[in-house]
Amino acid sequence: MTDVKHMKWWGWGVEGVSFHWQDKPGFAPFVLRELHLDLQTSEIVEKPDFASIAVADPVADPTLTAALASIMGDDDVTTDAMDRVVHTYGKGLRDLVRIRQNRIGRVPDLVVYPDDESEVQRVVDAVVAADAVLIPFGGGSNIAGSLEPRVDERRAVVSLDLGRLRQLIHLDEESGLARIQAGVLGPDLEAQLAERGWTLGHFPDSFTHSTLGGWIATRSSGMQSDKYGDIADIVRGLRLVRPGGVVAIRPVPSTSTGPSLREMILGSEGRLGVITEATVQVHRKPAQRVIHAYFFPSWQKGVAAMRAIAESDATPIVTRVSDARETTFSMATSKERHGLDKFLAGTALPAMMRAKGWDLDEICLSFIGYEGASAHVKRQKKLVERIVRKHGGMGVGTGPGVLYDQKKFDTPYIRDFLLDRGAVGDVSETAAPWSALLPLYNAVVAAANGAFDRLNKKGYVMCHLSHSYHSGACLYFTFAFVGGDDVLAEYDVVKSAIQQAFVDNGGTLSHHHGVGVEHGPWLEQDISAEGARVLRELFRATDPGDNLNPGKIALEVQDRVTG
Repeated sequence: MTDVKHMKWWGWGVEGVSFHWQDKPGFAPFVLRELHLDLQTSEIVEKPDFASIAVADPVADPTLTAALASIMGDDDVTTDAMDRVVHTYGKGLRDLVRIRQNRIGRVPDLVVYPDDESEVQRVVDAVVAADAVLIPFGGGSNIAGSLEPRVDERRAVVSLDLGRLRQLIHLDEESGLARIQAGVLGPDLEAQLAERGWTLGHFPDSFTHSTLGGWIATRSSGMQSDKYGDIADIVRGLRLVRPGGVVAIRPVPSTSTGPSLREMILGSEGRLGVITEATVQVHRKPAQRVIHAYFFPSWQKGVAAMRAIAESDATPIVTRVSDARETTFSMATSKERHGLDKFLAGTALPAMMRAKGWDLDEICLSFIGYEGASAHVKRQKKLVERIVRKHGGMGVGTGPGVLYDQKKFDTPYIRDFLLDRGAVGDVSETAAPWSALLPLYNAVVAAANGAFDRLNKKGYVMCHLSHSYHSGACLYFTFAFVGGDDVLAEYDVVKSAIQQAFVDNGGTLSHHHGVGVEHGPWLEQDISAEGARVLRELFRATDPGDNLNPGKIALEVQDRVTG
């Protein structure tokens, strides 16, 4: 048995944790109204029984198995069926549906657990020498199909689990740099830094179940990227194990050494090798951290306020605003209120908004975060709230912000809750310049609703602006509908419509979830046909045997997995 912990094999997170609707009085009416799904009477699908799952026998060459066991020991090389299924997929909607429907295709033949970089090097060399396939595995949270083997792969497939490479190796406090192994999960990473009074400041939605190496391999963004930057800004140095050697990128603040190898490795999804460690910039833990909630009378005013904040001298850590539909959803997921809290939220606040002439169906909830010394926080809040007022917004204090902090990593559990009841819920995110943001938003909403109409479905699409930059922002869309007989075909209709609307309207195919196989069909439209050709040529040159996670990012048309 391995000491590496994984998420449950059939869904998000850990056993015993799930989304509950009974303590949220607005949720059942919301779902009934918007999806025509009655939670009171809907049949709940039984959780899959692993004994009924069809898992093909491993096809690994005994010589390869023996070679890997000689490197790490017999206990660290496994053909266990459960372990192999856990390492087959990430946690995308398509992944979870296929598992629930017992439609598991090609699974890894072997799962290996190296203890250190030297073992990783020997594993990589052994796999390539045997002309097998190697797929790095971190926390298993990927939703873009970056982990699954090609369905027609005939060679042995080895999943290399980095879960034992999880230590803070060195902290350079003078430079604010930390050298950390790539297999560390978010909470463990932050705990090790916090013991020394530091933080990475990177908190993606998947934080509790994703790793530093996974963040790097997919170019992750975090909830506090407005201050700390995306992972591409945070990572200064890298170590990448390749067949025959290690690419070592020194953690200098800036360099002029030709095309950036660091940038090449960022987002490479295992196509160039195995990321074993990174040197990242870290920050002293702030003396104060607070999230304030605000309301805006419309989505347009909320977006304009975020742009004005990005242009100003203010430096908040979070600038997030939800459209009216996501605001409605957020209200529906609130627990029952009592006493004064119930009066203020349910009576006094709506009355104030009506007095301002606001349409309560159009209001948009925003969260803006501040941290640092008390005087700095006070100044930042003053600067931001001046902008909020200028754009017609109003503050409602820290109460909702506390709830936001408590629930920020729990949203993926709602997807499992919906799947249990035959409904589909998923996300797509993009980034675009400020000038294109609202037209893109309108086009995506129209595209999603058009897809629902073609399917003759009652569907829901909502959005929030999650990250702000000097030139633009990220829009994060969530969509849901009740599935039919072929839920994956229906899902493709909606997902494809949204993705196409991204690239047709000045957005990118993904802001922070990577390419994998899910987003590969839009790559040429995003980076140009010649850009995609350059990537394919890069992978052919650096991996001539097609041994390193083949079929990801720069896809041939036939590589896309649709079933």
